[in-house]
Amino acid sequence: MTRNTPFEEDRPVAQLRRAVKRYGAVTALAGIDFAVRPGEVVALLGPNGAGKTTAVQLLLGLVRPSEGEARLFGADPRSPEARTRSGAMLQISKVPETLKVREHIHLVSSYYPRPLPMSEVIAAAGLGGIEERLFGKLSGGQKQRVLFALALCGDPDLLFLDEPTVGLDVEARRSFWTVIGEKARQGRSVLLTTHYLEEADALADRIVMIGRGRVIAEGTPAEIKARVVGRKVRCHTALPLAEVAALPGVRGARRDGELTELFAAEAERAVFELLSRDPSLSALEVRGADLEEAFLTLTQDHESEEAAA
Repeated sequence: MTRNTPFEEDRPVAQLRRAVKRYGAVTALAGIDFAVRPGEVVALLGPNGAGKTTAVQLLLGLVRPSEGEARLFGADPRSPEARTRSGAMLQISKVPETLKVREHIHLVSSYYPRPLPMSEVIAAAGLGGIEERLFGKLSGGQKQRVLFALALCGDPDLLFLDEPTVGLDVEARRSFWTVIGEKARQGRSVLLTTHYLEEADALADRIVMIGRGRVIAEGTPAEIKARVVGRKVRCHTALPLAEVAALPGVRGARRDGELTELFAAEAERAVFELLSRDPSLSALEVRGADLEEAFLTLTQDHESEEAAA
């Protein structure tokens, strides 16, 4: 299919340059720089209030930066040319509840010069069998799928997906992952925000982690995880959680069902202490830090640095 406008492969499809956004006395973004390149899936991660939604709104042209700039396909995000090449699924999206699923897709498709066929959109979003149902009569998960369909229907070069799998069961979430991966293989770009770190780990070519309006880490999922020194230890132990958390070198501990999970800078020492204090310990497992642990460590370290500054 011929794309709307040619775009150089080495140029970002979306970019923030030294972007600052203030709302009165509150600074949501404090000079952020990041970009999304053609064919790339970027996960924008951060705790609540970090500035993720503001960054997406700047790139979509929904708000203007107080300083710096936002560019979409090298142009002003508010330009018709840029908007017809992007699709967005946002948590703030509101659509009429009295229209049928098919009517919503038909309406949004009419805004684009080369929309996808209705049947392809319905199949990709898993809407088969509910095309004639009113949006207001759908379940929460079904509504999420409709919003995903509306983001897809213009066959965009860039997809903005803001918490796209909230409220979905495991099977539906995996189906979304498949579609997103297929779009990337077709050369489309995706900017994803999610609280499901497993999702970011599985889908993203690159992760941009922000905290208090600043970029605190950026790289592939493997590079982000490599920044955290330590290992995760899981086991079945009779030791109280407080005692496990107080072991030398342990940075944190929690219960996961009947198992105890801890993160330690020196896993061997932690395991030795566990076995010394609880000879009945069983189901022992030691593995490298995952993206969740890296996320928690990096954001906590950033918060500590900000508080000390």
